[in-house]
Amino acid sequence: MSYVNEQTVNGRTHHYHAEAKILSGHLQLPLVAEIEPQGYAHLRDEGGYLSQRAEGYRLESVISFQSGYTQVAGNRSTKPGQGWTTLTTTAVEGLNVLDVVTADRIVGQMITEHSLDGYVPTVSFLGTRFENLRIAGHPVALDLDFKLLGSKPADDAAYTQDSNLVSCVSSMLSRIRERQDLPTTLRERYNQLASTLGSPQEEVECSLVKAASGDYPGASSGHVITIPDFGTIVLGKVTINHEDFKPGSGVPRKTTVRLKMIEFHFGCAIAGGADTGDGSSNGTTEP
Repeated sequence: MSYVNEQTVNGRTHHYHAEAKILSGHLQLPLVAEIEPQGYAHLRDEGGYLSQRAEGYRLESVISFQSGYTQVAGNRSTKPGQGWTTLTTTAVEGLNVLDVVTADRIVGQMITEHSLDGYVPTVSFLGTRFENLRIAGHPVALDLDFKLLGSKPADDAAYTQDSNLVSCVSSMLSRIRERQDLPTTLRERYNQLASTLGSPQEEVECSLVKAASGDYPGASSGHVITIPDFGTIVLGKVTINHEDFKPGSGVPRKTTVRLKMIEFHFGCAIAGGADTGDGSSNGTTEP
């Protein structure tokens, strides 16, 4: 299939946007250090393709990975009637966090397509996966739901107003908020998300991970796992935010979709936070 960087079609102009990074964050214990974004890639407004690689990253013996890459791309297919497509990919191999959380390979990928006559994109997570994720050497079995968002809402409506998604997120939040071992910052965040769920101008946070199981130390509620003497990890987090609503229609002209493969909230022997496999996309079309 051939592609062209054609931004303007039928009087409408599409502006691409995508960002991706392998790893970023900050530590407070056992050392104070800033984890600069690794393999950061940013797509140009006019689209095209960009890829970045990083090899042999190591922050003392706390966080390391063997290799990783990011790629961002924005093009319009030459197939008749095809819209503007944006690809965002993050991949990391040989991840090791304090010899507690390890993985052979983690890939986060989003494909968003804006149609020629509308604003809200379709979203696909094809290619996203965790390979041999382990906690303290124990395998973590994950139940992934790549159809979490379902089909694009009819009439260019906001994803945050989709009844199936709202119901799914509501159940997820209820289970997580019952946990007594959540860090204060996470508990506050989930309480806030629950209070605004269903409002089209607020963001919705969900996850591709329906459940995590195994003999690893700790406890899980869906995609949130608390590990004693380590902290809490959030797996496959998807955030959707709508902005710039058309007056009188409720149609958002800007939709931001973000995928974080692992979000670390450290505690005890290690303090701070980090994100692995962080990508986002929010292209816009005018008028």
